Amino acid sequence: MTKAVFMTRADPTYDDLPEIRYHFPRTYLGAAERAIGDWIVYYEPRRIGSDPGSHGGRQAYFATARVTAVEPDPTTPDHFYAFVTDYLELDRAVPFREGQHYYEDALRRDDGGTSKGAFGRSVRPLPDHEYDLILQAGFAPMLGRPAEAMGRYDIPGVAEEPATFERPVIESVVARPFRDAAFARRVKAAYDNTCAVTGIKMINGGGRAEVQAAHIRPVEANGPDSVRNGIALSGTIHWMFDRGLISLDDDYAILVARDRVPDTVARLIDGEGRLRLPPRPDLWPHPQFIRYHRDVVFKG
Repeated sequence: MTKAVFMTRADPTYDDLPEIRYHFPRTYLGAAERAIGDWIVYYEPRRIGSDPGSHGGRQAYFATARVTAVEPDPTTPDHFYAFVTDYLELDRAVPFREGQHYYEDALRRDDGGTSKGAFGRSVRPLPDHEYDLILQAGFAPMLGRPAEAMGRYDIPGVAEEPATFERPVIESVVARPFRDAAFARRVKAAYDNTCAVTGIKMINGGGRAEVQAAHIRPVEANGPDSVRNGIALSGTIHWMFDRGLISLDDDYAILVARDRVPDTVARLIDGEGRLRLPPRPDLWPHPQFIRYHRDVVFKG
């Protein structure tokens, strides 16, 4: 088993759904198979879409997951899927380079520049200590540590031995309480601490938001800890959503189970009857998770 970096775009050319699967050509089959059973990090490059002149990608590591299997694509010759579980977005996107420090040593040329050849590999191996440092940088606010470089070198830019880091970082990320906290932080931030159904934003005297982070596809049904599988909801609306009393159509219209929701509660729903979405479209609920909730959970 070997950890790896999987490169994917916000608007992928391949049939990627990073929370569940990664689509790739035969070129990377060996590297992907060596990652089975181990952890990977997703990296988003600068360019997005098929236009060579386009820009906008974050140039950052943005999530981690564990590879469970690699299988042939039944419809596209010489293409494969890597299936993943335990998907979790980092609390902060981690740039591939901070100052003179490269999180992947293989991306740094001997003269200190960036190796375009290494960057061109969409699936590439990642040493354990580099994976750990990316995670520590990505979850630094939650781990109570400085964000940048996470102590990789005693002197920035000088290639000394790796600094000591805590091995249990992976165990922390796998643990449900940590994942719940990370998921909640990301979802609440995406929706600006505002209930996406009622439009109500309430902050208590201690600065804590009343809104909660709801999974669209439940964790118990293998729902990932992804913002695209989450919605910020007030307590009452969250309870109703989990019990299938309300759901969403593919165009984000709010559906209400007939004869199951009192009029007094139904009046809490925003007047336009549509979900209030985050400003960034890449954070909107994914249609696949919405369909699951509507088909399996909703009692309408």
